[in-house]
Amino acid sequence: MTSRLLSADTYPHIPAPQLDDVRILVVGDVMLDRYWFGDVSRISPEAPVPIVRIEKREERLGGAANVARNAAALGAHAGLLGVVGADEAGAQVEALLNDSRIHSFLQRDDAISTIIKLRVIGRQQQLVRVDFEDAPTDAVLRDKLTQFNALLPDYSVVIFSDYNKGSLVNVAEMIAAARAAGKIVMVDPKGEDFSPYAGATMLTPNKSELKRIVGSWHSEDQLTAKAQALREELRLDALLLTRSEEGMSLYTANEVLHVHADAREVFDVSGAGDTVIATMAAMLGAGMTMADAIMTANRAGGIVVGKLGTATVTREELFGK
Repeated sequence: MTSRLLSADTYPHIPAPQLDDVRILVVGDVMLDRYWFGDVSRISPEAPVPIVRIEKREERLGGAANVARNAAALGAHAGLLGVVGADEAGAQVEALLNDSRIHSFLQRDDAISTIIKLRVIGRQQQLVRVDFEDAPTDAVLRDKLTQFNALLPDYSVVIFSDYNKGSLVNVAEMIAAARAAGKIVMVDPKGEDFSPYAGATMLTPNKSELKRIVGSWHSEDQLTAKAQALREELRLDALLLTRSEEGMSLYTANEVLHVHADAREVFDVSGAGDTVIATMAAMLGAGMTMADAIMTANRAGGIVVGKLGTATVTREELFGK
């Protein structure tokens, strides 16, 4: 097995692919990201915490919806299958999907509230995050599985975006169906057990997620051995490890590809994993090689961490045209 370090010097001119015909179905935990921006000028007399006077509010797609938003921003045809509540936040998610030209296949669950992540920002820094979340009911999840099987023939790539919020309890069945249908299957995993993701084309864990599964490593060789053992155990074509400031490593049966981080200035890492998996999926769906796809995804991750909050990268930012 060979190991290669990729760089802009070895891959200086990756041609921009045609993404119009790439059809990506994103399945997973759908969220609404709310941002409250304000001015901080004093400390509360009630407790040693800053007082934020809110001046602006923004709402963005979060979780699996942010993955779909990233795919659509690149120019791919993106569909989203997930669960939201029958509430105001769920209606706002639908409106944002429409604004982003994402095809919505959301299930509305009367028994739950839409997952919301509320971030309070003062002086360009996140001061606090407040989460509101409920797990979907069994009846809605059964309907979702039926709908997934109906949608599958219309898409060439499937991304499972797992935030461990309960929307992907049937992920093993969905992966098996997608692979049997010849689809590219990408998974952003969570939790203490990766076995439900067995048979996928590619998993994209970060360092902390991988350590929970395989334990710590003390050298690059030890990391490679553990990553390859997990890839073989789960019958994956590839395992893409995102390593923050260390870049990314892609493990396949034939080689290991490393690429250094491409960030010029890290401003906010939230949602960077969504950008990476969406970019990898779009590039592979367009027929790009693994080496070119990881270089492109690394560039996309470097761009998005320079933006505030859950953000996207456009085709023009990636390829300059």
